[in-house]
Amino acid sequence: MVSRWLRWVLAVLATATAAVVLLAWSAGLGLAAALALGALPCLLINSSVLAVTYAYARRYACRPPPALAASGWRAGQAVALEWLATLVLFAVIQPFERLWMGRERPGGGSAAPPLLLIHGYLCNRGVWWWLRRGLRAQGRAVATVDLEPPLGGIDGYVAILDARIRALLAETGAAQVVLVGHSMGGLAARAYLRRHGGDKVAKLITLGTPHHGSRLARLGLGRNAREMAPESAWIRDLAETPPPIPVLSVWSLRDNYVAPQDSSRLAGAEEVVLPTIGHLAMAFSPRILGILLEAAAAPPGPAKARGETGVRTRHG
Repeated sequence: MVSRWLRWVLAVLATATAAVVLLAWSAGLGLAAALALGALPCLLINSSVLAVTYAYARRYACRPPPALAASGWRAGQAVALEWLATLVLFAVIQPFERLWMGRERPGGGSAAPPLLLIHGYLCNRGVWWWLRRGLRAQGRAVATVDLEPPLGGIDGYVAILDARIRALLAETGAAQVVLVGHSMGGLAARAYLRRHGGDKVAKLITLGTPHHGSRLARLGLGRNAREMAPESAWIRDLAETPPPIPVLSVWSLRDNYVAPQDSSRLAGAEEVVLPTIGHLAMAFSPRILGILLEAAAAPPGPAKARGETGVRTRHG
């Protein structure tokens, strides 16, 4: 459904771009200049959305540890990569996710548990295109899933995850899976664990997941956006049931969608804190790929007791 929405948006933008180019060209502007002028609205939309996310991220930013303070150059580079990742995901890959992702074949030849990759808010499985390729190149069995309806409640995704987990176990013959959730996908995975327990799941890895909500969610549409607002009834209820399995929370001090960024901290979970990577740029990050390969291959340890606040932290 998200891919269909995005294709409609692209069709409208393409029509507007063509009209601008033709008008500019007929007015005597050179072809190259007319094409550049036609592309400007699309680029401005992408930049405007990003500007709003970074405005919220800065307004409610958590204080970074001195060891992870980033230079202005690295911070600017991170913004540029986030801008590019946003454009590629929403204008190139996700509108045509069937073309990029193909049929669901877990593949892999490793004895390690298969990975199920769970996308976030207003995304689809296309967000995993680059990371899935990297994981499969290392012999890991990997599957994805689409959470629909895109604006529905997060608890409504539990049945979808349950069916996909059961199918993946049947396809691979494995006893358990590793769940990897980006952004809202991590909350959907926790909702699944709250209802079904951890018998079928070896570990949960969350990437930029707002475990305590994000202030930016107040600008979102749909029930799931309202549920991700800080102090929402849904967030409070979810916190009452800590995950019954080991959790690794990977988050960034420059996350532009999770505000404040340390909302990605989860009591009892191990965490990896990254200094500069943006929220959507995680989907193309070699550092994230390395973390997933390492974390998914490591044998799961015992889950932390409820209410334990100590975490084993690595600064990446």
